[in-house]
Amino acid sequence: MNKLFLPFILALSTALCLQAQEADREADSLRHAFGRQQVAPTNTISTPYADTLDTGNPGVKVVLYDNGTYRFVRDLSQMAADSVFTEFWDTRNVNPYRNDPDPIPDQFSLWIVDSLGAYCCPNQTKPRSLFGYRHGRRHQGIDLPYPKGTPVPATFDGKVRISDYVGGYGNLVVIRHANGLETFYGHLSERKVESGDWVSAGDIIGLGGSTGRSTGPHLHFETRYRGAAFDPAWLIDFETGTLRHRLLKIRSWYFNPNQRYVQNVDDEDEIFRTDEEDRIAAEEQAKKDAAARAAAEAAAAKYHTIRSGDTLGAIARKYHTTVKKLCQLNGIKETTILRVGKRLRVR
Repeated sequence: MNKLFLPFILALSTALCLQAQEADREADSLRHAFGRQQVAPTNTISTPYADTLDTGNPGVKVVLYDNGTYRFVRDLSQMAADSVFTEFWDTRNVNPYRNDPDPIPDQFSLWIVDSLGAYCCPNQTKPRSLFGYRHGRRHQGIDLPYPKGTPVPATFDGKVRISDYVGGYGNLVVIRHANGLETFYGHLSERKVESGDWVSAGDIIGLGGSTGRSTGPHLHFETRYRGAAFDPAWLIDFETGTLRHRLLKIRSWYFNPNQRYVQNVDDEDEIFRTDEEDRIAAEEQAKKDAAARAAAEAAAAKYHTIRSGDTLGAIARKYHTTVKKLCQLNGIKETTILRVGKRLRVR
């Protein structure tokens, strides 16, 4: 270990346990108090790390960098065993979730960045081509202007699932993150990582390019959850480079290819609220319609009081109906014995 770090490490070690515990508590508190808080991008960490230390939390490590800075991170050995990084893991198939039997919930929250995570904007710029249909085909991400050869950073911490040349994507890198989210980086001129590599937000994963189905140098960027793509603009304000929320509330209609980001959060909530109100109103109206039909049927109902000698055939002829209809109206069979004095519905 570099002796220059020794005083720093000694001073830091007494606080590691408390800080790690505080980080966990902070993550929980942020979920409730600051879930809507925006996150500014971190600078790309190009400084080599000098050492990794244990903390009082077995799931958390502290990484020391050569420039004297440090950062708390999750223990990769524990993360590797998590089902997020073992189930539906495919290093070639773009969407390994095709046979997932569990539907995506109508509404759920996804913790994007907590106190142990970091965020780096893939490129602060105005997107050139938006999410949705383009020339009659689904465009499942956005295109960001990106000169050929420009370094492309990982947006969040995670594990590389795909690093390969994949059809229209050209050189493609797909990173799966601890929350189940996946980010796609397409049309790269060069890939700097391999499948199975762990990366931190800001690590260079490739270089901008125009490989695959591309008309010029740009970065095709996608966000997917369990194989379903949604507009990356729900996550990132690319013109300012900020992450919109630490905690993202996702609705099932986000995955509709026609549904783009709603700029005003109040409008976003209003859309969901209106949809929910329309659903409730439709259910209430259906109940009212059913009750109205039942009331109309009851008002139009006509009954016959059974007398001695009556038969179903005779009653049916009298009221210009059929025996089968009489049985259906009264829940009886043709062989049912008619009892004198009982009422039989005939309409």
